[in-house]
Amino acid sequence: MNVSPDAYPAAVEETTSASGVSWGAILAGAAGAAALSMILVLLGSGLGFSAMSPWANEGASAKTLGISTIIWLTITQILASGLGGYLAGRLRVKWSNMHGDEVYFRDTAHGFLSWAIATLVAAVLIVGSVSGAVGNGVKAGASAVAGVAGTAAVAAGNTQGDQYGYFVDSLFRDDRPAAVSDDAARGVVVRIFAKTLANDGQLAPEDRAYLAQLVAQRTNLSQADAQARVDQVYGQAKQAVADAKLKAQQAADTAAKIAAATALWTFVALLCGAFVASLAAIWGGRRRDAVTYVEVRSYTASTVR
Repeated sequence: MNVSPDAYPAAVEETTSASGVSWGAILAGAAGAAALSMILVLLGSGLGFSAMSPWANEGASAKTLGISTIIWLTITQILASGLGGYLAGRLRVKWSNMHGDEVYFRDTAHGFLSWAIATLVAAVLIVGSVSGAVGNGVKAGASAVAGVAGTAAVAAGNTQGDQYGYFVDSLFRDDRPAAVSDDAARGVVVRIFAKTLANDGQLAPEDRAYLAQLVAQRTNLSQADAQARVDQVYGQAKQAVADAKLKAQQAADTAAKIAAATALWTFVALLCGAFVASLAAIWGGRRRDAVTYVEVRSYTASTVR
């Protein structure tokens, strides 16, 4: 038998014309999820999962910090999103005379919206604490690579205030170096090493000969032995700079890998949070629909009689 639209109950008309989103329940769930996220982030910081430099020589290694941070982020997402989704599903209005599939979809949507709002609100806390360790590592690696040339100068003991000292020394060079103090001689050597290491890394013939003369003057070595010592010591300094450069490149590569892995696992953790929020909202919605109302009657004295 066909039923005309006029014969539908008024409750059905009101249900179909009303909005299917209970924003009050969604915002309540989002607030609960954001608050729990903040609490768990603070707890994780207290337990040692805070943003720490993974290049520190003390404490946990970069790999351990990365794994523990991801695990704690996943736990935070599951617990906070589950709470927010359950609140959104349990506190929403009851949809009467509606197909079960539609109720299922709306509960899922409420849980997802609650998770989305909570994630936006807590983005500074969650993303900041997770990427802090990686960000510090990336900055450390980038600074190390960018300062390789400066590392060479530092290794040789050079300072920015004496960047023209090499050229000044060249003005007063002689085939027979005058006797000067040990500090002055060391300063000359430092400036020659610093300039050479910061450029092509090869000692100029005139610099090599001059250093050999300085060494021979102070050690009573022959010119040939002094040149051999200059070559040996300069080779050691050059190797030290090369090792520093290699370590800086390895640090930058490791930081980039950690950043990529952390971003990937953060994405997975957020997906887990969205799924748990939707699932918890379905559970909360079913608990909401299962609520039965108990009619309480009040009896007066006259009624009892």
